[in-house]
Amino acid sequence: MNRNRKVRLAATILTAGLTITSTGLTAFANPIAGATAMLSTDVSITQTANSYTTLSGINLAMANMLSSANAAANAPTETEEKETDVVATSSRPVNDYSNIAIAKVNDFVNVRAHASEDSEVVGKLYSNGAGTVLKKKGSWVKIESGSVVGYVKSKYVVIGDEKAVKKASRRVAKVKADTLYVREKATKKADIIGMVPRDEDLTVTSEKKFDDGWVKVSVEEGDGYVSTKYVDLSTEYTYAESKAEEQARLAAEAAARAEAERAAAAAAAAQAQRAAATSSTPQAAPSGGANTQQPSYTAPSGGSGSSVVNYASQFVGNPYVYGGSSLTNGTDCSGFVMSVYSAFGVSLPHSSSGDRSVGYAVSTSDMQPGDIVCYSGHVAIYAGNGTIVHASNPRTGITYGNVNYRQILAVRRVL
Repeated sequence: MNRNRKVRLAATILTAGLTITSTGLTAFANPIAGATAMLSTDVSITQTANSYTTLSGINLAMANMLSSANAAANAPTETEEKETDVVATSSRPVNDYSNIAIAKVNDFVNVRAHASEDSEVVGKLYSNGAGTVLKKKGSWVKIESGSVVGYVKSKYVVIGDEKAVKKASRRVAKVKADTLYVREKATKKADIIGMVPRDEDLTVTSEKKFDDGWVKVSVEEGDGYVSTKYVDLSTEYTYAESKAEEQARLAAEAAARAEAERAAAAAAAAQAQRAAATSSTPQAAPSGGANTQQPSYTAPSGGSGSSVVNYASQFVGNPYVYGGSSLTNGTDCSGFVMSVYSAFGVSLPHSSSGDRSVGYAVSTSDMQPGDIVCYSGHVAIYAGNGTIVHASNPRTGITYGNVNYRQILAVRRVL
């Protein structure tokens, strides 16, 4: 079963703990394998082997975001290179994990209205989901997680475990400059290893240089440093899902699947019409003279994921161009995915972060050719047999790679 939810939250760490305030709900996929029911034992033990849960979850803008007024200044409108003397003025944030509970179950644990197994189930807290501990009552813990407030059995959660919290979360740097340079070292004099456009979000891998105004992030070219002046830092968690939210998610997933089937059928029909028109058109005889040996590309055919891969694969070897979307003259990673799918009548954003919300989610164990695979600051098309085809970087251009070469954040299916 795939589970969709992405909630942006703001949080303030108080003396008593962490208070969470919900600010919105957007359909976003969180694939967790296994069709399960709400069990009277309060914990689901059904799970498909090797299932994968994306960290789509819920963004919690915790108090360890940049705290000074300078860090909250207006977002830059120019690239980082046009700024001078980037120095972060905020101090390293203090993290408090003492009141954060993390679910340690195979699939989910029921959240109940009262501290009793006979009490109404008000929601589900999924594996590695997070909640704020409000109080303890015997063998029960009252938590607040997203829009859900209720009780879970204490044996199904760990509380105040910093290692568990960090493992269940994703530290995020969202770009707020038009173009952000990712540098080899934590200095503006260091070589640029990559560029990232506005509104993309990157996984933070280290904050050891935070006091110097830098954090290390993961990008296609490898780990590099970005200035904290040009990113907003937050922490992303998976939170509980209420019964109403679950029903809305299931309906949205059903609609997305139906749309994917419609898009596949429409693409196949369009390609069939194109093939028929081409076969009925007389072909011009080749002219004499020098053989220029120009590359020849086959028009897309069919409407399946395999058709997408076949079409995309013929552009392997063509160049990578930051911001580009030309399959022949140069494209970046999201431009490549966008342009390939455009040939099949599917509109996608020119954004690797945006691609994490298209179509519907599938687990990594259920990936099929044509699925969109999303990473930190990067996106690719699954080609089958553990490989991807993608516009990798300026050095390699459009190429093949191993699907598990980096941490997968989401897998989406649109056909």
